[in-house]
Amino acid sequence: MTQAGTGTTPALTIPGDSGSAARRCRFCGSSDQDVVVDLGPSPLSQSFLRPDQLDQMEPFYPLRVTVCRECFLVQLPEFASPGEIFSDYAYFSSYSESWLDHARRYAERMIAERGLGRQSLVVELASNDGYLLQHFVAREVPVLGIEPARNVAAAAIERGIPTTVEFFGTALAEQLVGEGRRADLLVGNNVLAHVPDLNDFVAGMARLLADDGLLTMEFPHLLQLLDENEFDTIYHEHFSYFSLETAQRVFRAHGLTVVDVDELETHGGSLRIHVQHAAADPAVRPSVPALIERERAAGLGRMEPYRAFGGRIEAVKRDVLEFLIGLRREGRTIAGYGAPAKANTLLNYCGIRPDLLAYTVDRNPYKQGLFTPGTRIPIHHPDRLAETRPDFIWILPWNLEDEIVKQLDYVRSWGAKFVVAIPGLRVID
Repeated sequence: MTQAGTGTTPALTIPGDSGSAARRCRFCGSSDQDVVVDLGPSPLSQSFLRPDQLDQMEPFYPLRVTVCRECFLVQLPEFASPGEIFSDYAYFSSYSESWLDHARRYAERMIAERGLGRQSLVVELASNDGYLLQHFVAREVPVLGIEPARNVAAAAIERGIPTTVEFFGTALAEQLVGEGRRADLLVGNNVLAHVPDLNDFVAGMARLLADDGLLTMEFPHLLQLLDENEFDTIYHEHFSYFSLETAQRVFRAHGLTVVDVDELETHGGSLRIHVQHAAADPAVRPSVPALIERERAAGLGRMEPYRAFGGRIEAVKRDVLEFLIGLRREGRTIAGYGAPAKANTLLNYCGIRPDLLAYTVDRNPYKQGLFTPGTRIPIHHPDRLAETRPDFIWILPWNLEDEIVKQLDYVRSWGAKFVVAIPGLRVID
């Protein structure tokens, strides 16, 4: 899922951060920010290397997360432009069976609840390879995908999904409205975090959404990120991290009302918010204030939970390194499964290279034959596991643990065990 707005904001100094450069809050503009965690310098998480690039220098950027004391938006500065990150992208949604099933169930629900048909228009921002919109097309509901990554959009177009290859914001929204197109259902899955110009992006959604339309957005829940130690979901492509209350503030500022929220298991704990125009005076379901109250009770409006996060992360790093070093000393082997963006944060933060993790595998042919950014661990086809028969298999996309364990049931024939590192190191026997 790849999409971003454009724009920059002026630099500032974070109080108590020894004068390091950061930026004003991308939502409210406040310069009053505190550091949540500093994961050190890291490359862009999707900047996989070809073999001919291994002798070249890689750019590393600070991976320092801050929280705004005014609106409590957790965020990263924009070190690389959306064009650098998203124009050619390595993530294809259709390689996860559980995610495809999630998309199918959502489409069926929306068609039934919203009465979508041939006169409707469904627009998805960051539509990726057509993983979601294909289900609406199969039911003869008109769709439009908006996807800036040309290589990923090409896969959607090949499937027959009408796709505009551009970044979304107010300019594109105005263009589409000028063409007589407004969305009865506007969808954004795991895109809100990818937007540096947050206000332009949300303003564009408000413009494109039909007066009686519904907007749904899915994004990882900040409460889950903190509670479950999900620090590997922090990387430069994710500019912002949202609680429901902060997301509500953002949408309210652009004339939109969060009317309902679903708590999802996807990506380690996500929210799906349902949003309508405030001018329509929509009814707000009890789920919204109830979850906001839980967030407040957990302290998301205070600094303490953010400050405690860093200590737990350091403990995971120590446990992971001790485990890997112990395996090497005992002469046992371990391979990785998956090469997701989150793995590259974890591997770089822990300083794990091929001496501790010889290789990883991935179903996505776009990644096979490449090397992980920074740590330069080779990525192979999953068949490599059967060829080398490692003692342990490290599930790097831990959010897909159940799916991957089922896929790899055959590794039990040689006694292999699975390992995950989030929220803490765990061996699955």
